[in-house]
Amino acid sequence: MEIGLEMETKARCLIVDDEPLAQEVLKSHLGKIDSIEIAGTAGDAIEAFDFLNRNDVDLMFLDIHMPEMKGTDLIKNLKNPPAVVLTTAHRQYALEGYDLNVLDYLLKPISFERFMQTIEKFFHQFNQLDEVTLHKPGSMEEYIYLREKNIIHKIPLTEIIYVESMGDNLIVHTEKRTISSRYTISSIEKVLPEKNFIRIHRSFLISAKYITSFSPVNVILGDKEFPIGASYKDSVFDRLEYNGFINK
Repeated sequence: MEIGLEMETKARCLIVDDEPLAQEVLKSHLGKIDSIEIAGTAGDAIEAFDFLNRNDVDLMFLDIHMPEMKGTDLIKNLKNPPAVVLTTAHRQYALEGYDLNVLDYLLKPISFERFMQTIEKFFHQFNQLDEVTLHKPGSMEEYIYLREKNIIHKIPLTEIIYVESMGDNLIVHTEKRTISSRYTISSIEKVLPEKNFIRIHRSFLISAKYITSFSPVNVILGDKEFPIGASYKDSVFDRLEYNGFINK
């Protein structure tokens, strides 16, 4: 019998473990969940690192003790890790895992009942992505999740250059990629820190970090020019003054 959790698209999962039997247990458990597909498996952290750089993954089951590199070290080396569930036979590593903001921590042998608790926790987090929310994981950088069709993007706020409203879509332009999502520009404006982002037009929200110059009618970010909407003019110049671009 397959167990289904309501979801528009399947979540993609990566299993990382150097023990074939441990991989088979997780494959068996995941085979009962029709809302998750196994995107791949890896026998060590280095193989997993390479896979994650080439594929989009929503959830990763990650063993801690593996050759060459520990699972916890892999997490530290990933700039935008997926949701991570640590798996191990050693209870003493739980604290280190939670310090890394992991979703859950499973002790081997992993029972299906305990596994399902983790899956419920994952889908609770995953399904909340229909709304834009700001995540502040301790001392790590702030980020938002955005859904683009069947892919979930984790976007650090420091990488966002500007946000553009285009028809029914929201286009987020970052240092490395352009992401199109079915959100409104107002929904993302509500969660982005006001001190870092400025709404300059009904169609544009920009990062103060990337402003290189401005005039009474536009703001320039590098080689791109953005118009200042008439109804936004006063608030834009107040924000420019607040961020030190204007001295009075």
